[in-house]
Amino acid sequence: MDCSSYSTYCYRCDDFVVNDTKLGLVQKVREHLQNLENSAFTADRHRKRKLLENSSLNSKLLKVNGSTAAICATGLRNLGNTCFMNAILQSLSNIEQFCCYFKELPAVELRNGKTAGRRTYHTRSQGDNNVSLVEEFRKTLCALWQGSQTAFSPESLFYVVWKIMPNFRGYQQQDAHEFMRYLLDHLHLELQGGFNGVSRSAILQENSTLSASNKCCMKGIYKTNSPKTERKANGASTVVTAIFGGILQNEVNCLICGTESRKFDPFLDLSLDIPSQFRNKRSKNQENGPVCSLRDCLRSFTDLEELDETELYMCHKCKKKQKSTKKFWIQKLPKVLCLHLKRFHWTAYLRNKVDTYVEFPLRGLDMKCYLLEPENSGPEHCLYDLAAVVVHHGSGVGSGHYTAYATHEGRWFHFNDSTVTLTDEDTVVKAKAYILFYVERQAKAGSDKL
Repeated sequence: MDCSSYSTYCYRCDDFVVNDTKLGLVQKVREHLQNLENSAFTADRHRKRKLLENSSLNSKLLKVNGSTAAICATGLRNLGNTCFMNAILQSLSNIEQFCCYFKELPAVELRNGKTAGRRTYHTRSQGDNNVSLVEEFRKTLCALWQGSQTAFSPESLFYVVWKIMPNFRGYQQQDAHEFMRYLLDHLHLELQGGFNGVSRSAILQENSTLSASNKCCMKGIYKTNSPKTERKANGASTVVTAIFGGILQNEVNCLICGTESRKFDPFLDLSLDIPSQFRNKRSKNQENGPVCSLRDCLRSFTDLEELDETELYMCHKCKKKQKSTKKFWIQKLPKVLCLHLKRFHWTAYLRNKVDTYVEFPLRGLDMKCYLLEPENSGPEHCLYDLAAVVVHHGSGVGSGHYTAYATHEGRWFHFNDSTVTLTDEDTVVKAKAYILFYVERQAKAGSDKL
Protein backbone atom coordinates (compact mmCIF):
# COMPACT_ATOMS: atom_id res chain seq x y z
CA MET A 1 0.00 0.00 0.00
CA ASP A 2 1.23 3.47 -0.90
CA CYS A 3 1.35 5.31 2.41
CA SER A 4 0.74 8.67 0.72
CA SER A 5 -2.20 7.89 -1.58
CA TYR A 6 -3.33 4.67 0.22
CA SER A 7 -3.63 2.95 -3.16
CA THR A 8 -3.19 -0.83 -2.96
CA TYR A 9 -0.94 -2.53 -5.49
CA CYS A 10 -1.22 -6.24 -6.33
CA TYR A 11 2.03 -7.78 -7.56
CA ARG A 12 0.26 -10.79 -9.08
CA CYS A 13 -2.07 -8.54 -11.13
CA ASP A 14 0.72 -5.99 -11.72
CA ASP A 15 -1.87 -3.26 -11.11
CA PHE A 16 -3.54 -1.15 -8.45
CA VAL A 17 -6.75 -2.78 -7.14
CA VAL A 18 -9.85 -1.20 -5.60
CA ASN A 19 -11.59 -4.29 -4.16
CA ASP A 20 -11.48 -4.98 -0.42
CA THR A 21 -11.78 -8.10 1.77
CA LYS A 22 -15.15 -9.20 3.15
CA LEU A 23 -14.22 -7.74 6.54
CA GLY A 24 -13.02 -4.47 4.99
CA LEU A 25 -9.45 -4.95 6.23
CA VAL A 26 -7.88 -2.78 3.52
CA GLN A 27 -10.06 0.17 4.51
CA LYS A 28 -9.16 -0.38 8.18
CA VAL A 29 -5.46 -0.18 7.27
CA ARG A 30 -6.16 3.05 5.36
CA GLU A 31 -7.96 4.55 8.36
CA HIS A 32 -5.11 3.53 10.67
CA LEU A 33 -2.53 5.11 8.37
CA GLN A 34 -4.67 8.25 8.12
CA ASN A 35 -4.71 8.53 11.92
CA LEU A 36 -0.94 8.09 12.05
CA GLU A 37 -0.50 10.72 9.35
CA ASN A 38 -2.74 13.18 11.21
CA SER A 39 -0.83 12.61 14.45
CA ALA A 40 2.50 13.07 12.71
CA PHE A 41 1.22 16.21 10.98
CA THR A 42 0.10 17.72 14.29
CA ALA A 43 3.44 16.93 15.94
CA ASP A 44 5.34 18.31 12.93
CA ARG A 45 3.28 21.50 13.03
CA HIS A 46 4.12 22.03 16.72
CA ARG A 47 7.81 21.33 16.01
CA LYS A 48 7.90 23.85 13.16
CA ARG A 49 6.12 26.48 15.23
CA LYS A 50 8.69 26.05 18.00
CA LEU A 51 11.52 26.24 15.47
CA LEU A 52 10.16 29.47 14.00
CA GLU A 53 9.88 30.98 17.45
CA ASN A 54 13.56 30.30 18.07
CA SER A 55 14.81 31.28 14.62
CA SER A 56 14.29 34.11 12.17
CA LEU A 57 14.77 31.70 9.27
CA ASN A 58 11.44 30.73 7.76
CA SER A 59 12.87 27.63 6.09
CA LYS A 60 14.35 24.21 6.83
CA LEU A 61 17.74 24.09 8.54
CA LEU A 62 20.51 21.68 7.70
CA LYS A 63 23.92 21.13 9.26
CA VAL A 64 26.73 21.25 6.72
CA ASN A 65 30.35 20.87 7.85
CA GLY A 66 29.37 21.94 11.34
CA SER A 67 27.59 25.13 10.27
CA THR A 68 23.86 25.73 9.97
CA ALA A 69 22.47 26.72 6.58
CA ALA A 70 18.93 27.53 5.48
CA ILE A 71 17.54 25.81 2.40
CA CYS A 72 14.11 25.57 0.85
CA ALA A 73 14.67 22.48 -1.29
CA THR A 74 12.17 19.62 -1.15
CA GLY A 75 12.89 15.94 -1.77
CA LEU A 76 10.74 13.49 -3.74
CA ARG A 77 9.46 10.35 -2.08
CA ASN A 78 10.39 7.05 -3.70
CA LEU A 79 7.15 5.34 -4.74
CA GLY A 80 8.89 2.01 -5.43
CA ASN A 81 12.02 2.08 -7.59
CA THR A 82 11.10 5.57 -8.86
CA CYS A 83 14.52 7.09 -8.18
CA PHE A 84 15.03 7.30 -11.97
CA MET A 85 12.05 9.68 -12.17
CA ASN A 86 13.01 11.66 -9.05
CA ALA A 87 16.55 12.35 -10.32
CA ILE A 88 15.25 13.68 -13.66
CA LEU A 89 12.53 15.81 -12.03
CA GLN A 90 14.99 17.40 -9.60
CA SER A 91 17.42 18.12 -12.45
CA LEU A 92 14.74 19.76 -14.63
CA SER A 93 13.44 21.77 -11.67
CA ASN A 94 16.84 23.46 -11.44
CA ILE A 95 16.90 24.57 -15.08
CA GLU A 96 15.45 28.00 -14.39
CA GLN A 97 14.20 28.92 -17.86
CA PHE A 98 12.44 25.59 -18.31
CA CYS A 99 11.04 25.37 -14.77
CA CYS A 100 9.70 28.95 -14.66
CA TYR A 101 7.68 28.45 -17.83
CA PHE A 102 5.70 25.56 -16.33
CA LYS A 103 5.32 27.16 -12.89
CA GLU A 104 3.75 30.24 -14.49
CA LEU A 105 1.15 28.23 -16.42
CA PRO A 106 -2.39 28.56 -15.05
CA ALA A 107 -3.78 25.54 -13.21
CA VAL A 108 -6.13 23.19 -15.05
CA GLU A 109 -9.01 21.57 -13.14
CA LEU A 110 -9.32 18.02 -14.46
CA ARG A 111 -11.78 16.62 -11.93
CA ASN A 112 -15.30 17.88 -11.35
CA GLY A 113 -18.71 16.71 -10.19
CA LYS A 114 -18.68 13.68 -7.96
CA THR A 115 -14.89 13.26 -7.98
CA ALA A 116 -14.02 16.86 -7.10
CA GLY A 117 -12.11 17.11 -3.83
CA ARG A 118 -12.27 13.37 -3.21
CA ARG A 119 -9.26 11.09 -2.75
CA THR A 120 -9.26 8.52 -5.56
CA TYR A 121 -7.52 5.13 -5.71
CA HIS A 122 -6.34 4.88 -9.29
CA THR A 123 -6.08 1.72 -11.37
CA ARG A 124 -4.82 1.24 -14.89
CA SER A 125 -8.14 -0.23 -16.01
CA GLN A 126 -10.32 2.72 -15.02
CA GLY A 127 -10.18 4.13 -18.55
CA ASP A 128 -9.63 7.68 -17.31
CA ASN A 129 -8.20 9.60 -20.24
CA ASN A 130 -8.80 13.04 -18.71
CA VAL A 131 -5.22 13.39 -17.50
CA SER A 132 -2.63 16.06 -18.17
CA LEU A 133 1.09 15.43 -17.91
CA VAL A 134 1.76 19.17 -18.20
CA GLU A 135 -0.54 19.95 -15.26
CA GLU A 136 0.93 17.29 -12.96
CA PHE A 137 4.46 18.27 -14.01
CA ARG A 138 3.60 21.90 -13.18
CA LYS A 139 2.26 20.94 -9.74
CA THR A 140 5.40 18.91 -8.97
CA LEU A 141 7.74 21.75 -9.96
CA CYS A 142 5.74 24.21 -7.84
CA ALA A 143 6.04 21.93 -4.81
CA LEU A 144 9.81 21.41 -5.03
CA TRP A 145 11.06 24.87 -4.00
CA GLN A 146 8.31 26.15 -1.71
CA GLY A 147 10.13 24.98 1.41
CA SER A 148 6.86 24.05 3.11
CA GLN A 149 7.64 20.33 3.36
CA THR A 150 10.65 18.05 3.62
CA ALA A 151 9.51 15.67 0.87
CA PHE A 152 6.77 15.69 -1.76
CA SER A 153 5.05 12.55 -3.04
CA PRO A 154 4.68 12.66 -6.85
CA GLU A 155 2.06 9.86 -7.03
CA SER A 156 -0.32 11.95 -9.20
CA LEU A 157 2.42 12.55 -11.75
CA PHE A 158 3.45 8.89 -11.64
CA TYR A 159 -0.16 7.88 -12.24
CA VAL A 160 -0.25 10.03 -15.39
CA VAL A 161 3.08 8.52 -16.47
CA TRP A 162 1.50 5.07 -16.16
CA LYS A 163 -1.46 6.20 -18.23
CA ILE A 164 0.42 7.71 -21.17
CA MET A 165 3.81 5.93 -21.02
CA PRO A 166 3.08 2.16 -20.78
CA ASN A 167 6.82 1.34 -20.74
CA PHE A 168 7.06 2.76 -17.22
CA ARG A 169 4.15 0.92 -15.62
CA GLY A 170 4.94 -1.14 -12.56
CA TYR A 171 7.69 -0.79 -9.99
CA GLN A 172 10.71 -2.11 -11.85
CA GLN A 173 13.88 -0.01 -12.05
CA GLN A 174 13.92 2.03 -15.29
CA ASP A 175 16.55 3.93 -17.26
CA ALA A 176 16.64 7.62 -16.28
CA HIS A 177 17.72 8.77 -19.75
CA GLU A 178 14.92 6.85 -21.44
CA PHE A 179 12.42 8.34 -18.99
CA MET A 180 13.73 11.85 -19.63
CA ARG A 181 13.29 11.41 -23.39
CA TYR A 182 9.74 10.07 -23.04
CA LEU A 183 8.88 12.85 -20.59
CA LEU A 184 10.15 15.62 -22.87
CA ASP A 185 8.47 14.01 -25.89
CA HIS A 186 5.07 13.86 -24.20
CA LEU A 187 5.35 17.34 -22.69
CA HIS A 188 6.15 18.62 -26.18
CA LEU A 189 3.17 16.78 -27.68
CA GLU A 190 0.72 17.97 -25.04
CA LEU A 191 1.91 21.57 -25.23
CA GLN A 192 1.20 21.44 -28.96
CA GLY A 193 -2.42 20.89 -27.91
CA GLY A 194 -5.05 18.20 -27.69
CA PHE A 195 -2.94 15.36 -26.22
CA ASN A 196 -5.05 12.85 -24.26
CA GLY A 197 -8.08 15.08 -24.77
CA VAL A 198 -6.68 18.00 -22.77
CA SER A 199 -6.37 21.12 -24.89
CA ARG A 200 -3.70 23.63 -23.90
CA SER A 201 -4.32 26.04 -26.79
CA ALA A 202 -5.68 28.80 -24.53
CA ILE A 203 -2.74 28.40 -22.17
CA LEU A 204 -0.26 28.53 -25.03
CA GLN A 205 -1.83 31.75 -26.34
CA GLU A 206 -1.54 33.35 -22.91
CA ASN A 207 2.05 32.18 -22.48
CA SER A 208 3.42 32.56 -26.00
CA THR A 209 6.37 34.61 -24.80
CA LEU A 210 9.02 32.64 -26.67
CA SER A 211 10.64 34.81 -29.30
CA ALA A 212 11.09 33.72 -32.89
CA SER A 213 14.83 33.42 -32.33
CA ASN A 214 14.24 30.81 -29.63
CA LYS A 215 12.14 28.58 -31.82
CA CYS A 216 13.59 25.46 -33.36
CA CYS A 217 11.31 23.67 -35.81
CA MET A 218 11.26 19.99 -34.92
CA LYS A 219 9.66 18.67 -38.07
CA GLY A 220 11.24 15.46 -39.29
CA ILE A 221 13.60 13.56 -37.00
CA TYR A 222 15.70 14.22 -33.96
CA LYS A 223 18.48 12.31 -32.32
CA THR A 224 17.91 9.83 -29.49
CA ASN A 225 20.14 7.20 -27.90
CA SER A 226 22.65 6.98 -30.74
CA PRO A 227 23.34 8.32 -34.25
CA LYS A 228 21.75 5.12 -35.56
CA THR A 229 18.33 5.65 -33.95
CA GLU A 230 15.81 8.30 -34.97
CA ARG A 231 12.28 9.19 -33.97
CA LYS A 232 9.57 11.31 -35.53
CA ALA A 233 8.53 14.67 -34.07
CA ASN A 234 6.07 16.80 -35.98
CA GLY A 235 4.44 20.16 -35.36
CA ALA A 236 5.23 23.57 -33.97
CA SER A 237 7.89 24.57 -31.49
CA THR A 238 7.23 24.47 -27.74
CA VAL A 239 9.24 25.43 -24.67
CA VAL A 240 10.77 21.93 -24.81
CA THR A 241 12.26 22.39 -28.27
CA ALA A 242 13.02 26.09 -27.73
CA ILE A 243 15.23 25.28 -24.73
CA PHE A 244 16.60 21.78 -25.43
CA GLY A 245 16.43 21.81 -29.23
CA GLY A 246 19.60 21.93 -31.32
CA ILE A 247 20.45 20.89 -34.88
CA LEU A 248 23.11 18.46 -36.13
CA GLN A 249 24.51 18.26 -39.65
CA ASN A 250 25.11 14.66 -40.66
CA GLU A 251 27.64 14.26 -43.51
CA VAL A 252 27.99 10.89 -45.27
CA ASN A 253 30.61 10.36 -48.00
CA CYS A 254 30.69 7.40 -50.37
CA LEU A 255 34.21 5.89 -50.37
CA ILE A 256 33.77 4.58 -53.92
CA CYS A 257 32.61 7.61 -55.92
CA GLY A 258 33.06 10.39 -53.36
CA THR A 259 29.42 11.51 -53.41
CA GLU A 260 28.57 13.57 -50.33
CA SER A 261 25.17 13.51 -48.63
CA ARG A 262 24.12 16.07 -46.00
CA LYS A 263 21.15 15.94 -43.66
CA PHE A 264 20.05 18.15 -40.79
CA ASP A 265 18.85 16.29 -37.69
CA PRO A 266 17.19 18.21 -34.82
CA PHE A 267 18.09 16.84 -31.38
CA LEU A 268 17.06 17.29 -27.74
CA ASP A 269 20.13 15.61 -26.26
CA LEU A 270 23.41 14.13 -27.47
CA SER A 271 24.37 10.57 -26.52
CA LEU A 272 28.15 10.20 -26.26
CA ASP A 273 30.18 6.99 -26.29
CA ILE A 274 32.94 6.63 -23.71
CA PRO A 275 36.00 5.84 -25.90
CA SER A 276 37.04 2.19 -25.62
CA GLN A 277 40.60 3.00 -24.49
CA PHE A 278 39.19 4.49 -21.25
CA ARG A 279 36.64 1.84 -20.37
CA ASN A 280 38.79 0.02 -17.80
CA LYS A 281 39.64 3.20 -15.88
CA ARG A 282 37.09 3.34 -13.05
CA SER A 283 38.28 6.19 -10.81
CA LYS A 284 39.73 9.65 -11.22
CA ASN A 285 42.86 8.89 -9.18
CA GLN A 286 43.57 5.49 -10.75
CA GLU A 287 46.95 5.38 -12.47
CA ASN A 288 47.73 3.72 -15.81
CA GLY A 289 47.20 6.49 -18.33
CA PRO A 290 45.20 9.69 -18.75
CA VAL A 291 41.73 10.31 -17.34
CA CYS A 292 38.81 10.27 -19.77
CA SER A 293 37.34 13.75 -20.19
CA LEU A 294 34.10 15.08 -21.61
CA ARG A 295 36.19 16.51 -24.46
CA ASP A 296 37.29 12.95 -25.36
CA CYS A 297 33.65 11.86 -25.55
CA LEU A 298 32.63 14.88 -27.64
CA ARG A 299 35.59 14.37 -29.97
CA SER A 300 34.65 10.70 -30.42
CA PHE A 301 31.10 11.79 -31.29
CA THR A 302 32.16 14.37 -33.91
CA ASP A 303 35.23 12.64 -35.37
CA LEU A 304 35.13 11.17 -38.88
CA GLU A 305 33.96 7.55 -38.65
CA GLU A 306 34.00 4.77 -41.24
CA LEU A 307 30.70 2.89 -41.19
CA ASP A 308 30.93 -0.87 -40.78
CA GLU A 309 29.48 -3.57 -43.04
CA THR A 310 26.12 -3.52 -41.24
CA GLU A 311 25.64 0.20 -42.00
CA LEU A 312 26.41 0.40 -45.71
CA TYR A 313 25.25 3.68 -47.25
CA MET A 314 22.84 3.63 -50.22
CA CYS A 315 24.72 5.80 -52.72
CA HIS A 316 22.37 7.43 -55.22
CA LYS A 317 25.15 7.85 -57.75
CA CYS A 318 26.45 4.25 -57.52
CA LYS A 319 22.81 3.07 -57.13
CA LYS A 320 23.79 0.50 -54.51
CA LYS A 321 24.99 0.24 -50.93
CA GLN A 322 28.62 1.22 -50.53
CA LYS A 323 31.23 1.71 -47.84
CA SER A 324 31.16 5.26 -46.53
CA THR A 325 32.31 7.66 -43.83
CA LYS A 326 30.15 9.69 -41.48
CA LYS A 327 30.77 12.90 -39.54
CA PHE A 328 28.59 15.04 -37.27
CA TRP A 329 28.75 18.80 -36.93
CA ILE A 330 26.60 20.90 -34.60
CA GLN A 331 24.80 23.46 -36.73
CA LYS A 332 22.81 25.06 -33.88
CA LEU A 333 23.51 24.80 -30.17
CA PRO A 334 20.57 24.65 -27.74
CA LYS A 335 20.03 26.92 -24.75
CA VAL A 336 20.36 23.87 -22.49
CA LEU A 337 22.82 21.26 -23.72
CA CYS A 338 21.92 17.81 -22.41
CA LEU A 339 24.77 15.28 -22.70
CA HIS A 340 24.08 11.60 -22.07
CA LEU A 341 27.08 9.33 -21.47
CA LYS A 342 26.32 5.85 -22.84
CA ARG A 343 27.23 3.76 -19.80
CA PHE A 344 25.09 0.72 -20.66
CA HIS A 345 26.11 -1.63 -23.48
CA TRP A 346 24.59 -4.89 -24.64
CA THR A 347 26.77 -7.97 -24.75
CA ALA A 348 25.70 -11.39 -26.04
CA TYR A 349 23.40 -12.07 -23.07
CA LEU A 350 23.20 -9.01 -20.83
CA ARG A 351 23.58 -5.27 -20.57
CA ASN A 352 26.83 -4.23 -18.91
CA LYS A 353 27.68 -0.91 -17.33
CA VAL A 354 30.74 1.14 -18.30
CA ASP A 355 31.82 2.44 -14.89
CA THR A 356 34.60 4.71 -16.19
CA TYR A 357 35.07 8.07 -14.48
CA VAL A 358 34.62 10.93 -16.98
CA GLU A 359 36.05 14.32 -16.04
CA PHE A 360 33.66 17.21 -16.72
CA PRO A 361 33.84 20.98 -16.08
CA LEU A 362 31.51 22.81 -13.71
CA ARG A 363 31.74 25.95 -15.83
CA GLY A 364 33.15 27.15 -19.11
CA LEU A 365 32.37 24.14 -21.37
CA ASP A 366 33.42 25.52 -24.76
CA MET A 367 31.47 24.01 -27.68
CA LYS A 368 32.86 26.30 -30.42
CA CYS A 369 35.20 23.72 -31.95
CA TYR A 370 32.25 21.36 -32.60
CA LEU A 371 30.22 23.93 -34.53
CA LEU A 372 29.73 23.76 -38.28
CA GLU A 373 30.22 27.54 -38.63
CA PRO A 374 31.97 28.74 -35.46
CA GLU A 375 32.71 32.16 -36.95
CA ASN A 376 28.97 32.95 -36.92
CA SER A 377 28.64 32.43 -33.16
CA GLY A 378 29.77 34.86 -30.50
CA PRO A 379 32.12 33.54 -27.80
CA GLU A 380 29.45 33.79 -25.06
CA HIS A 381 26.99 31.64 -27.02
CA CYS A 382 29.42 28.70 -27.07
CA LEU A 383 30.16 28.62 -23.34
CA TYR A 384 28.08 26.48 -21.01
CA ASP A 385 27.91 26.14 -17.22
CA LEU A 386 26.77 22.98 -15.44
CA ALA A 387 23.27 23.10 -13.93
CA ALA A 388 22.64 19.46 -12.96
CA VAL A 389 24.10 15.94 -13.05
CA VAL A 390 22.29 12.61 -12.86
CA VAL A 391 24.35 9.76 -11.41
CA HIS A 392 23.66 6.01 -11.56
CA HIS A 393 25.00 4.00 -8.62
CA GLY A 394 25.28 0.25 -9.14
CA SER A 395 26.25 -2.26 -11.79
CA GLY A 396 23.26 -2.64 -14.12
CA VAL A 397 20.46 -0.66 -15.77
CA GLY A 398 17.80 -2.84 -14.13
CA SER A 399 19.25 -2.35 -10.66
CA GLY A 400 21.15 0.24 -8.67
CA HIS A 401 20.02 3.71 -7.68
CA TYR A 402 19.80 7.19 -9.24
CA THR A 403 20.60 10.47 -7.51
CA ALA A 404 21.14 13.99 -8.83
CA TYR A 405 23.33 16.99 -8.11
CA ALA A 406 22.04 20.44 -9.06
CA THR A 407 22.95 24.05 -8.43
CA HIS A 408 20.39 26.54 -7.14
CA GLU A 409 21.15 30.19 -6.38
CA GLY A 410 24.87 29.52 -6.32
CA ARG A 411 24.76 26.46 -4.02
CA TRP A 412 25.05 22.80 -4.93
CA PHE A 413 22.54 20.27 -3.62
CA HIS A 414 22.48 16.48 -3.64
CA PHE A 415 19.03 15.02 -4.29
CA ASN A 416 18.62 11.44 -3.05
CA ASP A 417 14.88 10.79 -3.25
CA SER A 418 13.32 12.36 -0.13
CA THR A 419 16.70 13.48 1.24
CA VAL A 420 18.21 16.79 0.14
CA THR A 421 21.64 17.85 1.41
CA LEU A 422 23.94 20.76 0.69
CA THR A 423 27.20 19.72 -0.94
CA ASP A 424 30.25 21.32 -2.54
CA GLU A 425 31.85 21.53 -5.97
CA ASP A 426 34.63 19.09 -5.05
CA THR A 427 32.05 16.38 -4.39
CA VAL A 428 30.15 17.10 -7.60
CA VAL A 429 33.19 16.85 -9.90
CA LYS A 430 34.04 13.40 -8.47
CA ALA A 431 30.66 11.97 -9.49
CA LYS A 432 30.45 9.39 -12.28
CA ALA A 433 28.04 11.35 -14.42
CA TYR A 434 25.33 9.66 -16.47
CA ILE A 435 23.44 12.73 -17.73
CA LEU A 436 24.83 16.28 -17.70
CA PHE A 437 22.71 19.44 -18.12
CA TYR A 438 24.68 22.49 -19.27
CA VAL A 439 23.06 25.93 -19.51
CA GLU A 440 24.21 28.50 -22.04
CA ARG A 441 26.13 31.31 -20.37
CA GLN A 442 24.28 34.60 -20.65
CA ALA A 443 26.79 37.09 -19.31
CA LYS A 444 30.52 37.43 -19.73
CA ALA A 445 32.50 35.95 -16.88
CA GLY A 446 36.10 34.90 -16.56
CA SER A 447 36.45 31.13 -16.31
CA ASP A 448 38.56 28.29 -17.51
CA LYS A 449 37.41 26.58 -20.68
CA LEU A 450 37.22 22.85 -21.24
